Amino acid sequence: MEHIELFFKSIFIDNMVFATFLGMCSYLAISKKVSTSVGMGAAVIFVLTVTVPLNWLLDQYILQEGALSWLGEEYATYDLSFLSFIMFIATIATMVQLVEIIVEKFSPSLYNSLGIFLPLIAVNCAILGGSLFMQSREIPSLGLALTYGVGSEKSIQMHLNLARLSRLLLAVLCQAPEFDLATSC
Repeated sequence: MEHIELFFKSIFIDNMVFATFLGMCSYLAISKKVSTSVGMGAAVIFVLTVTVPLNWLLDQYILQEGALSWLGEEYATYDLSFLSFIMFIATIATMVQLVEIIVEKFSPSLYNSLGIFLPLIAVNCAILGGSLFMQSREIPSLGLALTYGVGSEKSIQMHLNLARLSRLLLAVLCQAPEFDLATSC
């Protein structure tokens, strides 16, 4: 029950885009075509789904005060929490590089349509925000961290698709010549 509650809360209540206004750059930039919107959403979902639990593990077993006690009593007083940003960003950058390599290899057309926005996932504030919110909310388990990561990115993907649909609707209503319904859908 706790997983379901956290999943829906991260989508609708603690929404990354509209509740905290994180991730607006990708929300506004890549939403004209369905394939691009879905591809960007999938890339962001993968990165956040993997990085939030990995960063939870880093936080719990390396960064927090006393987290290194598993190495021995002499390390129990170490506090590496000042490295949180650096470690979280390194994890995010690694996952983004992995996504970029995979997308370039298996879907060159998606890779070309995403352009510069794919590597910019690494500096997307929503990705880092997901890990920092996970840390500040003191999510107690790896499973809940995974649920939080998936739910947060489902909200971003949902909003990417809503932005695309609203642009399409505006184009139809305004009969904008630069929007071709056949290629936009």
